[in-house]
Amino acid sequence: MVNPEQIRDHRERKNSTTATEFIILGFSEFPELQIPFFLLFLLVYLIVLLGNLIIITVTCLDPRLHTPMYFFLCNLSFVDISSTSVTLPKLLDIFLRKNQRISVHGCFIQVYFFLFSLCGEFFLLSVMAYDRYIAVCHPLRYVLIMNWSVCVLSVAGLWIAGFLDSLTYTVLLSRFSYCRSNKINHFFCDISALLKLSCTSTSTVEYTIFIVGTFVAVPCISLTFVSYIYIISAILRIRSAEGRRKAFSTCSAHLTVVILFYGTLLCSYMRPTSTQSLEQNKLFAVLYNALIPMFNPIIYSLRNQEVKKALINVFTRKLCYRDQKNMFSATVKLHGKR
Repeated sequence: MVNPEQIRDHRERKNSTTATEFIILGFSEFPELQIPFFLLFLLVYLIVLLGNLIIITVTCLDPRLHTPMYFFLCNLSFVDISSTSVTLPKLLDIFLRKNQRISVHGCFIQVYFFLFSLCGEFFLLSVMAYDRYIAVCHPLRYVLIMNWSVCVLSVAGLWIAGFLDSLTYTVLLSRFSYCRSNKINHFFCDISALLKLSCTSTSTVEYTIFIVGTFVAVPCISLTFVSYIYIISAILRIRSAEGRRKAFSTCSAHLTVVILFYGTLLCSYMRPTSTQSLEQNKLFAVLYNALIPMFNPIIYSLRNQEVKKALINVFTRKLCYRDQKNMFSATVKLHGKR
């Protein structure tokens, strides 16, 4: 028996042509807010770049921060810079020059690198939660468990997993025909928005997302939250009320970021396409693609006393070096005159 949906898809493919370029609508439903949106997202992007570059620079320059925790934080900063740099510059171009066009190949490249960064952050948050669990609950065994071989292999594994995961989705999406429309109702080439434009069956991608979500996302989320449960239990055993308050403040901030990131990601990608609202997906995407990368450096690092001390030391050394260089130049000029 012939499936009516297959007949409809065949007619649409027959009567339409495959898109050669896409038009990213962005936030075109708010034409009067394009300039304020440009300024807002420009500020967010600059904060993301500045905050994460500071973390990477300070961690590389200060030997005291050459520990597993800051090694993972450096990777998280790199991921945050990558994910926002894939999407926000094009959005800023749309706001400023109304340049909404993007080639099909350019769109798939954006999909690939965005998913690659997204998968990297997904896995990194789990590894970081486990790292904090070992540090809090098993401090005497921390150096043995989280040695550099384990850290490097963990990061290499999550990058390989991100590469394979994003490549799978991108290859599947590139095999579809997009003939219903070439207008992407999103601010970047997002999977959910592209699936809405496909005139072929999208069940393959939806099943893939569900399978990956079941066998990859669920264990990662479980590891993260179980780690935080043990961490909170250890914090409750702290005798000092001030110590508990500081520990809970940091832990709750970390956990808030994790819940927001995982929650918005699952709401965007773990639902059937037919039940998804592109307006809601846009809101979720602003959270996990712009706001969370902006808050990550503040919550994970810049509130940390070790990072603050490292920042002071780096800038102090730089000022001392500049003063010594100026003094040396002045001495050379003075001897030259004599």
